[in-house]
Amino acid sequence: MTTVEDFKIKSHELLVELDTATSEMMTLICAHQMAGLAWEEAVQRQHEAYERWVEYLNERS
Repeated sequence: MTTVEDFKIKSHELLVELDTATSEMMTLICAHQMAGLAWEEAVQRQHEAYERWVEYLNERS
């Protein structure tokens, strides 16, 4: 079992990665670059960051 402080630290790490990945996608959208390798990589990064966040929350339940 993790402590509240451990939870806060890990949560922050996961949320920073999710926010960064989402921002990267939004940047590509603003640049009208929603196709190609950069887009696919950004989508994959955002998806994986979201999945890690949900997995962490579910293990805390």
